[in-house]
Amino acid sequence: MDVIKTENLRKEFYLGIRRKQHVALESLTLQVSIGEIYGFLGPNGSGKTTTMKLLTGLCSPTAGQAWLLGKRIGDVAVKNEIGFLPEHPYFYDYLTADEFLKFYGSLFQKTGRSLGYRIDELLELVGLISYRTTRLKYFSKGMLQRIGIAQALINDPRLILLDEPMSGLDPVGRRTVRDIIVYLREQKKTVFFSSHILPDAEAICDRVAILMNGRLVARGPVKDLIGAISIQEIEVEFNDVNSQGVEEIKKLALNVRVKQNYVFVTVKDVEGVDALIRLGIVRGWKLQSVIPHRASLEDIFFREVRKAHDDVS
Repeated sequence: MDVIKTENLRKEFYLGIRRKQHVALESLTLQVSIGEIYGFLGPNGSGKTTTMKLLTGLCSPTAGQAWLLGKRIGDVAVKNEIGFLPEHPYFYDYLTADEFLKFYGSLFQKTGRSLGYRIDELLELVGLISYRTTRLKYFSKGMLQRIGIAQALINDPRLILLDEPMSGLDPVGRRTVRDIIVYLREQKKTVFFSSHILPDAEAICDRVAILMNGRLVARGPVKDLIGAISIQEIEVEFNDVNSQGVEEIKKLALNVRVKQNYVFVTVKDVEGVDALIRLGIVRGWKLQSVIPHRASLEDIFFREVRKAHDDVS
């Protein structure tokens, strides 16, 4: 069963006094499977948050259909089985972390000892157990993001929707959130999160979809998308190369950098590496390393950005 399924989902708005039409999402069709981390990627304004609002029932689609856990979006029953953290959550800053989670637990009719145990478990998970009696107004951005994730998990949901969960966090905070998401997958949960922070998505996602100007432009397993581009270039490092040797290398290379007694050479393929090594053996240079630079999710992303820009132009 698909945990999330959409078919030709569309959302349009009418803006300003003249009611100018703006299409925020166009013909979105995707499937998210049980127990995977699915990254929903795109630049700001690409339609990610609109999609989250449609899935959670905060706005209605103009056209198309969507299902969560086999039920149509808008079905009240499914809301007990999902957790949601919006991009800009509001926190009652006069509440303590414990009071905040008790409030959200009560929305799911959770009370008493079982709720207390659940709160302990979640505060431990997000690393805030020692701050349970601290008011939220004293929390840092990263701490607020973690307590927000805790509230999204208070009902022990099968599906967790996170809108830009790592936005605005420092590297330590991003690593903490990534670790929490990976832990949720280990607990057989399904996590669907939007982001424009590509290295984080590449590190933890099973599959991703890339959205540009409201349209889906790429999707699939991360390793397959990156493998489609494969090796982009190879860097070769030599030692003991004189100035004449540097000039010889420049004839074979895409780029040459000289740092102290080392020469860093970039070539486009294995044949270029072979030619350099043969030349190095003849000239007596010392080979230090050969490092292939493979494509990253960021390369895929910016390739699609350029395509979208060219289409608009």
